Amino acid sequence: MLSGPAENKPRDVAHAELANAPKRNFEMQNVRREFPQSPLVGVGAVIVHEDRVLLVRRGTEPLKGHWTLPGGLLELGEMLTEGVVREAREETGLIVEPMELIELVDRIDRIDRIDRIDREPASEDGRVRYHYVIADFLCRAVGGELRAASDADEVRWIERSEWMSPGALGLDPIAVRVIEKGWQRALALFKASC
Repeated sequence: MLSGPAENKPRDVAHAELANAPKRNFEMQNVRREFPQSPLVGVGAVIVHEDRVLLVRRGTEPLKGHWTLPGGLLELGEMLTEGVVREAREETGLIVEPMELIELVDRIDRIDRIDRIDREPASEDGRVRYHYVIADFLCRAVGGELRAASDADEVRWIERSEWMSPGALGLDPIAVRVIEKGWQRALALFKASC
């Protein structure tokens, strides 16, 4: 579980409460995802089950049509762990328990003069198209029914050979790194509990 000073520990929120809570009617008023004025905070879920990891095919930008981890933007007043539970439920139908933070990731996409997306540091004239700071959590499914929903067009369990094969699913190298770290940590936790 997450640890740290008492004031930084997540609030105790029953999974049943989150599962039955009405969806918030949160609107991203005055927040621009594309060409933002400041970085946006997001969460991602590395959901591990029986040696497999759950991916979603994104139905909206950024990364529309690409396979990636379930996740999205944090809502105002929402704890990181609450956000990852909500996003996993919205996109996959699963109720998850966040186990621990795997990685804090900077996702910065820039556009150069010829309108080409480039994830490498841009020249001085490159504009930031998207800038997310994403907290990726190792999670385990504790309920729900698997289905694609919200901004996910498809959901799929994948095995390690699939995420480790370059280009198999067109996974971004950052996503592969986070998936592998989460999977390795899940194995270590499983061995420690035996």
